[in-house]
Amino acid sequence: MKTKGLLIVAAVLLSGCLPAADTTDLERFVAQVKARPGGQIEPVPSFENYEPFVYRAASLRSPFVAPVQQRASNRPASDPNIKPDQDRAREYLENFSLDSLAMVGTLALGAQGRFALIADNEGQISRVAPGNYIGRNYGRITQISEAYIELTEIVPDGGDGWIERPRTVNLKAPVL
Repeated sequence: MKTKGLLIVAAVLLSGCLPAADTTDLERFVAQVKARPGGQIEPVPSFENYEPFVYRAASLRSPFVAPVQQRASNRPASDPNIKPDQDRAREYLENFSLDSLAMVGTLALGAQGRFALIADNEGQISRVAPGNYIGRNYGRITQISEAYIELTEIVPDGGDGWIERPRTVNLKAPVL
């Protein structure tokens, strides 16, 4: 039975190898393609010779590395005792830059002293006294007058230290 099945399969496969009865249309198509005139082949493009670039700045100082001898800077000398108090609770007006705050008035409350009214860029007005902090640079209010507030900021000196910088916030002129 196996041999009979194998013979049938072999006969079917070999029947595909017999020449087709009518291949004249195929022979005609091949003859037409061969009769067409040949096309021109484009010449190989010419390339310019590559001129290599020689990097000559390898012996120069890298711009990302500090020079060996740093020039003396004009930065003020920092005091190691000056540094911001990182452990204290930050006040509301320390969330704003000093440029976005404006002094809009003062209050004199007898024995309690003089207070300044500060408007932030969100439209809220806060009452401050000497010793309060305002601005992002640890600005501590030192004096309040009717026309301005004096404060001392603690800012980085550009190195590893801190310096004190006096600042003034003037009374905002009323809009008429």
